[in-house]
Amino acid sequence: MKTLLLVLGILFALILLIVCALTFFSYRNNQTMQEMIRRACGCVRERFPLTERDAGEYADLRLYGILRFRVKQYDAKELGNVSVMTANMGFMQMVSFMLTPAGRKVPLCTLDFMYILGKRKSYVEFYDLVTDTRAEAYQNVLAQLSAMRARYADLPELTPAPAWYDHLLSIAMHKQLHASQDARNADMFCDALCTWLDAAKAAPLASAEETAAQLQIIQQYSDQLISKGGISTDVFKKAMGAEKTRDFFDRVFFGISNYRVS
Repeated sequence: MKTLLLVLGILFALILLIVCALTFFSYRNNQTMQEMIRRACGCVRERFPLTERDAGEYADLRLYGILRFRVKQYDAKELGNVSVMTANMGFMQMVSFMLTPAGRKVPLCTLDFMYILGKRKSYVEFYDLVTDTRAEAYQNVLAQLSAMRARYADLPELTPAPAWYDHLLSIAMHKQLHASQDARNADMFCDALCTWLDAAKAAPLASAEETAAQLQIIQQYSDQLISKGGISTDVFKKAMGAEKTRDFFDRVFFGISNYRVS
């Protein structure tokens, strides 16, 4: 009987220890994530007036009953759509920034960060979704982003699984870091974002025809994510269906429909 009580006591202590560890990491990671979001939104506001949109039914997304995503959407005047999606699942936290240019000849910008206990995965990606990738002004934008990437060459690079859209990626960083590198992680996040924003700010405003053409290219990419698949897209498709996912992408995540001229 004493042995059984001892075993039960040890099991209870281990469970309590695990719960405490999860609570600690969840709280700390969530605070880190929220601070990164505040810094990032501040970077945008310093360069472009930022107005929050109503994400409607997609502001609080629940998938499979256990996955919960908080979604915020903004209009950055003379830049385009900004969406911020977060999740806090206890052992894992994530934030996804999507910046869709509408009127500036710069690549699509996506920033995805996952916090898994003491580990971090950081994906910074810029997609060549423009009418002319060989234009001198666009090549100058890529040169600035490439210089930014070189500043973090010392961080180990992950090798993501091959995907159909790899040929559209011009500049990308896929890093794995530790919680002790949170400051560096945040610096990389803001450096990548600010470099892209500064390039967008310096780029001349596109004409209505040029903007429409660029949005059509982005629309095709969004549609192909649904038809051909993508890691995160597949999660939404299985839970919401293809048409609901398309509506979410068009209205909020990419926000293309908000800038399309009839």
